[in-house]
Amino acid sequence: MANSGTAEFIRRHPTIVAGAALLTLIALAAIFAPLIAGDPLVFEPINRLRGPSNTFWLGTDSLGRDVYARMVYGARISLLVGLSVAFIAVLSGSLVGLLAGYFEKVDAVVMRLMDGIMAIPSILLAIALVALLGASVKVVIIAIAIPEIPRVTRLVRAVVLTVRGLPFVEAARSNGTRIAKLLRRHILPSTIAPLIVQATYICASAILTEAGLSFLGAGTPPEFPTWGNMIASSRLYLQIAPWTIFAPGICLALVVLAVNLLGDGLRDRLDPRIARRM
Repeated sequence: MANSGTAEFIRRHPTIVAGAALLTLIALAAIFAPLIAGDPLVFEPINRLRGPSNTFWLGTDSLGRDVYARMVYGARISLLVGLSVAFIAVLSGSLVGLLAGYFEKVDAVVMRLMDGIMAIPSILLAIALVALLGASVKVVIIAIAIPEIPRVTRLVRAVVLTVRGLPFVEAARSNGTRIAKLLRRHILPSTIAPLIVQATYICASAILTEAGLSFLGAGTPPEFPTWGNMIASSRLYLQIAPWTIFAPGICLALVVLAVNLLGDGLRDRLDPRIARRM
């Protein structure tokens, strides 16, 4: 019975299964990187720009570093940044959106501030913060999360504006329910489904933004192996050592694809209109 239920779920939601499986595989590789990959920081100039072989599965870069080891360890930074940015943006944006959607006086001030933040290009804001505070993983996470907060705030605010006038909310308010309890028990649950979908898109966007910042030299420090750093340092050797760019580029594309597949599948599963149509 359980096997038939699992098979039915896979048949009905192939994108969720495909995205979750691919993302789990990449996450396991990142977690067990010390067991399945060598030291990504060791360089041997004598082995520079070696092609794939039994010793170096994906070849070496211009400094003789193992591309496979750096690629596996780079997944740690990408997943850490993506998940952290999604968590910070969803948590902060949900709180601000709830207050803005429920209190009209707060809404007038907060949404103008959110509009101001959204008017600044996210990549330029991230570069400015990294230049001001210095390059580190924490600074990169904060720099990428700040532009994402207004998007979550606008989403939660729209849901709150729709829900706060419904009969069950009016009934709870007329019964003297405290505002904190009203927001937590009656309004916040309505935002869970869209927030889960939005979080997956934020995670994918954050991974791409971190790679872009690293490629421009404004992301994580050079000593950290990241896919953006690998692509940036190897772009001059594309013609003679294409594996140094293709390996991290393919991994970056697979991670973003997995997160987007998961997000699309969850959207189809959690949106009642789409679910009824399917």
